[in-house]
Amino acid sequence: MRSQVDCLLTTAGLPLFLVDICLDVLAAVEFYREGSYLSLGVLLVLLIGSSVLVQLYSWLWYSYDHFEMKTRVEESAKPGLAVLHWVQLGIYVRHAAVMETSVKSCCSDCDSQEEDKTAFLNQDLSMLRIIETFSESAPQIVLMLAVLLQDGSLEPFQVLKTFGSLSAVAYCVTTYHRCIRSFLPEKEEQSVLSSLVFFAWNLLLLAARIVALALFASVFPCFIFTHFVCSWLLFCYFAWWADTNFMESVGGEWLYRATVGLIWYFDWFNVVDGKTRNRAILYHAWILLDISVLCGLWFWKMSWDPPGFELSRLQGAIVWGAVVAGYALGLGLRIVYYTCFHPKLNKQDLIGGGVTTQSDEVDSPAMFRSAPRTPSGPSRPPLHNKRMKKLAENFYSSSADGAQV
Repeated sequence: MRSQVDCLLTTAGLPLFLVDICLDVLAAVEFYREGSYLSLGVLLVLLIGSSVLVQLYSWLWYSYDHFEMKTRVEESAKPGLAVLHWVQLGIYVRHAAVMETSVKSCCSDCDSQEEDKTAFLNQDLSMLRIIETFSESAPQIVLMLAVLLQDGSLEPFQVLKTFGSLSAVAYCVTTYHRCIRSFLPEKEEQSVLSSLVFFAWNLLLLAARIVALALFASVFPCFIFTHFVCSWLLFCYFAWWADTNFMESVGGEWLYRATVGLIWYFDWFNVVDGKTRNRAILYHAWILLDISVLCGLWFWKMSWDPPGFELSRLQGAIVWGAVVAGYALGLGLRIVYYTCFHPKLNKQDLIGGGVTTQSDEVDSPAMFRSAPRTPSGPSRPPLHNKRMKKLAENFYSSSADGAQV
C-alpha cells in the first residue's frame, strides 16, 4: 500500500492542473484588458506551444507502448484517443488514469501488480508535468515578473504571488524526484524531511535563475529572445553530445534533446547514466556566470535609463548580489542534501557483488522509460530488461564518488 504522502501528491495533480489552466485564462484576459497585446501574444505562444509539446509526448508514448491500456479510463477513451490528443485533451486521460489507480492503491489492499501499474502511469505523467512546467510555467513567470518590473508595480501581493508560482515549479520538480526514486529496486523511500530539503534548494536555484532572466528582460525585452535562442542551441548541442537514449524513434529522440535544451535553460536535468558530477559542476558554473552577467547588465541599464521606477546604485547592487547569493546558497544546500539526506544503495542488490555507494543523481528519465512496460514483480519492476540492466550497472558503478555536487 502506498504512503499517504505519495497518494496525496498524486491525486492532487489533476485539481492543481485545472487551477493552473484557470489562472492562465485570467492572465490572458488581464493582458487583453490592459491592451498589452505583445505580452498577450507571448503568453498565448507559451500556452499553445507547451500544450502541443505535452500532447505530442503523450501520443508518442502511447504509440511506443502499442496502445496497451492499463486502466478502465484509458480503455474507454481508446477509440477516440487520437482525436483527444489533437484537441489538446489527451493529457486529461493520463491524469484520470493515474487518479483511478492511485485511489485503488491508497484506499484498499491491492496486489503488487496494481501498485506497479500505478508506478508506471505516474512516472509518465510526472515526466509530462516536468515538460509542461519548463515549457510554460517557468517562462510565464519570467514574462509576468518582467512586465511588473517594467510598470514599476511590484507590490507586496505581487511578490507573494510570484513566490507562490516559483514554489509551484519547485514542487513539480520535487514530486518528479520522489516518483523516480520510488521506482528504483530495493531503495528506501524518500522521507518528508528529505523532500523538504530537496524542495528548498530547488526553489533557491530556480528563483535566482528566473529572477535574473526577468530583470534582464525588463530592461532588454528584445535581447532576452536572442539570449534564449543562443542558450537553447548550445544546450541542444550538449544534449546531442551526451548521446541521450530516451525515446524509441529517431524523430522522438531529437524532440527530446530539444526539450532538454529548454529545461536546461532554467534548471539542471540529468539525462544520461554515468557520472554526473563534472557535468553538473560545469552546468552550474555556467549558469552562475550567466546570472551574474544578466544582473550586471540590468544594473548598468537601470543606473542610467530605468524603465518604470528608479533605484539607487546601492539598491541595485543589493538586488544583484542577492540574486547571485541566492543561487550560491542553493548550490550549498544542494551539497548538504546529497551529503546528508540522499539515501545509500547497495550495488549487489542489483547486479551482485559490490559495495555500498551513494548515487550521483536519481532523476534520469531513461530510468523509467527503459523499464519493462508490463507490470510485474513483487514490489518494483524487475531488472530483466537488457537495456535497463545495463543502465543500472552503469549508474551504480559510477556512483562510487559519493555525494553529487
